[in-house]
Amino acid sequence: MRFTTLLKSLVGCEQAVPEAAWFDEESQVMVVAVRPRSQARQRCGVCRDRCPRFDAGAGRRRWRHLDAAGLPLFLEADAPRMSCPRHGVVVAAAPWARHDAGHTHGFDQQVAWPATEYSKTATAQLMRIAWRTVGTIVPRYQCDADAGIDRLAGLRRIGVDAISYRKGQKCMTVVVDHDTRHVVWMSDGHGKDVLRSFFDALGEDRAHRLTHISADGAEWIADVVAERAPNAVRAMGPFHVVAWATEALDEERRESWNRARRHAADPDLARRLKHSPHALWKNPEDLTDRQTAKLAWIATNDPRLHRAYLLKEGLRTIYRIARTGGAPAAAQALHGWLSWARRCRIPAFVEPARKVRRHHDAILHTIVEALSNGLIESTDTKTRLIIRRGFGFHSADAVTALVMLCLGGNRPILPRRQLA
Repeated sequence: MRFTTLLKSLVGCEQAVPEAAWFDEESQVMVVAVRPRSQARQRCGVCRDRCPRFDAGAGRRRWRHLDAAGLPLFLEADAPRMSCPRHGVVVAAAPWARHDAGHTHGFDQQVAWPATEYSKTATAQLMRIAWRTVGTIVPRYQCDADAGIDRLAGLRRIGVDAISYRKGQKCMTVVVDHDTRHVVWMSDGHGKDVLRSFFDALGEDRAHRLTHISADGAEWIADVVAERAPNAVRAMGPFHVVAWATEALDEERRESWNRARRHAADPDLARRLKHSPHALWKNPEDLTDRQTAKLAWIATNDPRLHRAYLLKEGLRTIYRIARTGGAPAAAQALHGWLSWARRCRIPAFVEPARKVRRHHDAILHTIVEALSNGLIESTDTKTRLIIRRGFGFHSADAVTALVMLCLGGNRPILPRRQLA
């Protein structure tokens, strides 16, 4: 094998011509001198248009490349300046690296892969770079990977939610495509203005093509959806609806415990009511024998609390009926549950019943369209795991870049590897 062929394989860039290689004893690194091919020379570093040379710049420059034989490898080349009509005097484009970056495209790709798998500290140690450099490379690689890709094209069914990524009410708005199951848009903050910025990026024509939007009961989502996507059906998954009833049930349990503690002659009654949340919260099919016995004891000793439990389970049953008996039967069951909740005489269920009536159409659309908000909830869980695993991606831009790399459908692969 010729030495030049070996250097070409080492560099791995078609637009770079290797000229020489040596070992820098002072820095303990390998260096390969390269030059751009003729068609890649004298181009603006920003727009990549061909333009006249301005001067020689600051001389030769080095870019960090993939390691070779366990040693850091650098590419070295001239860095003249070009006179671009649009961008002024800028450093000439290097086809093996992004403009103003000190690392090659291959090195950025090599860093992006472990960043999606390991912590930020482990990635920095593996690649022998600074901790902050990882946070710089990830958004840069994600931006390059998304170049020319329109993630908002062809959207029909989406899910919207806000997720907390730091303490102190630091939230991000996430939009997921139900058809591809990929995250298509993220932004720092939450509220009407943030969601409107998504619809601004989507455009009026594509917003009118949306058919289904799943979300929780947040008013800011409902208002903006009605304003910007009038043709879309808003659906609310069972997770939040049943959570309303579960919170009301726990409120009634605490009230029953306090009532028994104040007025009951038997102190054991209050103690047993205090330690009954798991029997009331769990699904009936998941109850242990002991919890089933406790539920029967509650039905005998506190009928009002047991009635609250049946109200919670009745709301869950509506979605089970939708899967087995069809949408008409589920819609009728929902109407029956609302009538029951109005007559239950349990103050804790006044607000859940009001919320169900307020979001009646969205709940009904979920039943009819069989569209759950489970995808966006699982995305929130994965996002929190990515943030926790990163150990240091504190800014919204870094979090967005890492989540889009992991969940956006364009996950990085190792350089010079083929997808299986």
